[in-house]
Amino acid sequence: MTENRIRIAIIGGGAAGFFAAIRCAAQNPAADVTIFEKSQKLLAKVKVSGGGRCNVTHACQDVKQLVQYYPRGGKELYGLFSRFGPNDTVQWFESRGVKLKTESDGRMFPVTDNSQTIINCLLHEAESLQVKIHTGLEVKEINILSSSNFEVKTGSNKSLIFERILIACGGSPKDSGFDWLRQLGHPVVSPVPSLFSFNIRDKVLTGLMGLSVQDAIVKIKDHPFTTSGPILITHWGVSGPAILKLSSVAARVLAALNYRFQILVNWTGGKREEEVRKEITDVKSQHPGKQVFNQALGGIPKRLWHYLAGKSGIRESLQWANLSKEQMNKLILVMVRDEYEVGGKTTFKEEFVTCGGVALSSVDLKTMESKLVKGLYFAGEVLDIDALTGGFNFQAAWSGGFVAGTSMASAY
Repeated sequence: MTENRIRIAIIGGGAAGFFAAIRCAAQNPAADVTIFEKSQKLLAKVKVSGGGRCNVTHACQDVKQLVQYYPRGGKELYGLFSRFGPNDTVQWFESRGVKLKTESDGRMFPVTDNSQTIINCLLHEAESLQVKIHTGLEVKEINILSSSNFEVKTGSNKSLIFERILIACGGSPKDSGFDWLRQLGHPVVSPVPSLFSFNIRDKVLTGLMGLSVQDAIVKIKDHPFTTSGPILITHWGVSGPAILKLSSVAARVLAALNYRFQILVNWTGGKREEEVRKEITDVKSQHPGKQVFNQALGGIPKRLWHYLAGKSGIRESLQWANLSKEQMNKLILVMVRDEYEVGGKTTFKEEFVTCGGVALSSVDLKTMESKLVKGLYFAGEVLDIDALTGGFNFQAAWSGGFVAGTSMASAY
């Protein structure tokens, strides 16, 4: 290694770290780029995301709309996505032989439906650009020696010198996981979980595990958080896009409530009480002799309809003609305002997402460089940025990594 080569350390072998390393090495052949990953697994979240298919990005090309999918960081990401957005991500992978496809909900996956396709592409690019990779080697400490000159101490007690450092080590479930960054003078927003499902102790409901409702509305009772979309009933409670979205937008409030709260579910896809009442009244007059249990309304799946009817005190043999006013009111209520007590959360360890991290106010998002320490950069989930499901977290990683890599490759 010649003396005039720029020594760059990438801390974290995930999506943001790899993308930054590849971009930096491609832009500046004189850059000596090294990735440090504390675990033995590279690109672990890429591997498991999307059920092992890797939800690379989202088809949303309108930046104004795109930033709406980020409960934290959306406003600040506007300029970043204008420089490298979803379409740039698609072109980047496809120019390297990885074709992507768009599904009906806008999520984009490799046509192989295999996350290993994305991993192989990134590993190949890194290897061809001579990016060095160390696994099982944790960075324990960073010391600022001088302007743009850092000492990196690893778990093997090695001391290495670099001129630029990118921190892309991901989020931390514990606030103490950010202490080493605080020691560099960076403010940190304490992390709390985001993107999780809700635990509900209703054995009759959870007995419907595997059943999904494609168009529901969920609200946190007594709080201004409402989301819509598919709900999946699981053996521990409820999950699916509407629930995960709600957990994300209300992450800090739910943490403050210690994950004990009530939700209200509209199973009809947004119909109001008066609409459902008219629908029931019409059925009563048109089919008085039919059994209530055999005629699901509001687009509700039959198995769920039986559960809701039973919850309303309706017997299986009851005919529409004999449905009392009180029973009708209860049925309407459970259709449009079904209440459940949530008693905890369930997170998916491999895909664990937090909100919180290094405060965006301390980072220049035009370059991803620290405003406090010259030569120090950030990208990925280590920042106080998180998104809804659908490829948005990965897009923030690709965008941040690309911009950071470009910036680090440039001479001061």
